[in-house]
Amino acid sequence: MNYLAFKKALRDFSLFSIKDIKKIDSEFDSRRLVEWQQKGYILKIKRGYYCFEPCRKEERFLNFIANKIYKPSFVSFESALAYYNFIPEGVFTTTSATTLNTASYTTAVGNFTYRHLKPKLFFGYKLIQDEDFTVKIAEPEKVLLDYFYLNKINSMNDMIEMRFNEIRLKEMIDFEKLENYLKVFDSPTVAKRIVLFKKHINA
Repeated sequence: MNYLAFKKALRDFSLFSIKDIKKIDSEFDSRRLVEWQQKGYILKIKRGYYCFEPCRKEERFLNFIANKIYKPSFVSFESALAYYNFIPEGVFTTTSATTLNTASYTTAVGNFTYRHLKPKLFFGYKLIQDEDFTVKIAEPEKVLLDYFYLNKINSMNDMIEMRFNEIRLKEMIDFEKLENYLKVFDSPTVAKRIVLFKKHINA
């Protein structure tokens, strides 16, 4: 298969894997991938995953890549807090939750980190359709719990340093859902942090 035929066959793939390639050509010679990288036709994201050049590097596409290159996972923690504008700063690493081991990848398009959650805590995410791809991202209530579960926010000063957007939080958070999700965590530490959080935003 030459490059033009290859590109035409995968034109609908924003990100493609070796498995995707084998579906269209079971005899595909993987040496072509090295050749096409050298020519600047394609970009290697991680072993087994590629995109056509120029590869998109905006936040929403990086979230999609994060979902794909380490499964199962969904975008959460600082990345989801920033996505919902709960915190003011942009983030330079796309951070996700996974039931697999904690992992990090530095790629040509961005940095990706995965933090381990117990299987029972792998819930509370939604699917966002964005043009030609779908992204799994924590719901507003769940990202707060994920963050407080794995980060030491134990004082009002810690909470203030987060620089939460109080107006945005009050608009988006369903506090009844937050309490229901909190029960699944079954963590006195997280419960204390949620109480502190509510005091901080006067909820």
